[in-house]
Amino acid sequence: MAKSQETYLKKDKEKNKQKKRQDKLLKKEERKASSKGGSLESMMAYVDEYGNITDEPIDPKMRKSVSAESIEIGVQRREAEEPEDKVRKGKVAFFNTSKGYGFIKDQLTQETIFVHINGLIDSVSENDNVTFERVKGHKGWNAVHVKKA
Repeated sequence: MAKSQETYLKKDKEKNKQKKRQDKLLKKEERKASSKGGSLESMMAYVDEYGNITDEPIDPKMRKSVSAESIEIGVQRREAEEPEDKVRKGKVAFFNTSKGYGFIKDQLTQETIFVHINGLIDSVSENDNVTFERVKGHKGWNAVHVKKA
């Protein structure tokens, strides 16, 4: 006679699977029994006029009607900025000729603006009064077309 194909290990694995299935079903039934659940009305939530979540429905007399056209989604548009004077005046606060960069202090806004040697028309040194144009760079404002005043 031939030996059975089912070994002890296979039987043991099958028993464990069956036990896990039973445990899972029992846990599911326990969750169902202990859950609050209930009707749909008991699970509903409402939002009042201040944006707070409540469990009481809102009085229809207190509701405000809002038209869809009045709702704006997105960023507000900027008003047209005043065209600023391209040429500005300032004073060289620091300039390192060996490294090829420096900083200019703007007389109008008192902010410090980076200047590279490639942006110079005349050679400059510290404390020189200069005129320049301001251009937005990767890390902030850069001064270009820098001339001695």
